Parts: sequence; C-alpha cells; structure tokens
Amino acid sequence: MAKKEKFYVVWEGHRPGIYTKWEDCKAVINGFAGAKYKSFENFEVAKKAYQGHYEDYKGKSKAKPVLSEAQKLKIGEPNLYSIAVDAASSGNPGKMEYRGVDTQTEKQLFHQGPFDQGTNNIGEYLALVHGLAYLKKINSDRILYTDSRIAMSWVRQKTCKTKLVKTSKNQKVFDLIDRATQWLKNNAYTTKIVKWETKAWGEIPADFGRK
Repeated sequence: MAKKEKFYVVWEGHRPGIYTKWEDCKAVINGFAGAKYKSFENFEVAKKAYQGHYEDYKGKSKAKPVLSEAQKLKIGEPNLYSIAVDAASSGNPGKMEYRGVDTQTEKQLFHQGPFDQGTNNIGEYLALVHGLAYLKKINSDRILYTDSRIAMSWVRQKTCKTKLVKTSKNQKVFDLIDRATQWLKNNAYTTKIVKWETKAWGEIPADFGRK
C-alpha cells in the first residue's frame, strides 16, 4: 500500500514554506529555537494554514469518533432538535470569537467576535449564555450542546472563573462577561445543557474548523 502523502507547513524555521517530505521539513526546523510547524493531509488545507497563523492550528487535530460500535450504541445519537455552540481563540489570550448553530442543518444562528485578548474558555462560557438567552427569547424547548465541561461548570455556578487579568485591551471581553453573568443571575431558564460527545459523534457542529 502506498504511503499516504503529507504536507508539512513551516511558519517559523530556517526557511518557512510547505514541504512534502518530513526530511526536508526536519532540515529547516532543526536547531531553530521556537520553530513552528505542523503536518496536513491535504495541500489546499496546508496552503490555507500557511497563509494563516500557527496559533490557529497548533496542538489541534480533527476529532473523529474513536469509540467502538458498542460504546457508541450505549451513548446513542445526538438530539438534532437542539442548537450547538463553540468558541475559538487564536492564542491564549488572543482573538476570540464564538457562535451557535442549528445542530441538524449547521445554519449559523448567532456569532460574536472576534474580540481582542480573550480565551477559549471565556468564549465557551459566553456562547453558552448567549445560547440560553437566544432559546428563551424565541421560547424554544430545544436543548443546548457544548463540548466544554468548564463552561458548563461556570454556567451552573453563574460566574466566569477565568484567570485572565483585566486590561484596557480586553475591556470589551470583560464587559461581555459581566453582561452574561448578570443574565444568569437575573433569569430563570429550563433549557437543558448537554455535553457534546466528541469521541462518539465527531466535532461539534458549531466548530470553527481550525484544526
């Protein structure tokens, strides 16, 4: 069987570029302090990544179902009568945004950002609260999916426990946090928040695809 082709993107190295052989990639990153590189299985994706920022791709891989059929059967299928939310952050902190989509159609229902100097956990928290407010406003009994246990915990506690320090650069992010927290404290809701089972179902439909 022929070896699967890979494309190696080097953002920072002795000679940045896209390489088709690991040996060539290795040669331009060896001895380079702080080298930034990642492999991709598709040239178009690699090209797009090279034109973007390493922080949007580092340490990420497209999540695929990894459970056995028996395990997936036990978990069941996702409830498509729902909305799904997700966030993305280019760096920690970095430019942050979040959105909510219809789980079945993946139609975007709301989107906010990008905001300067945010974190992924903050984005997940804001996305959940926005989803709760959205469903209450339209009087919908749909459930709400998130892949962040941290955000679920913060919502239950009605507080954002970020360790991010407030500065003039992230003032807008903290204004949104305050608004979201006040909404939780001042509003009752019946929406069920459910953890998206990534290992069984793949990436959450609201995923930004930066992997």
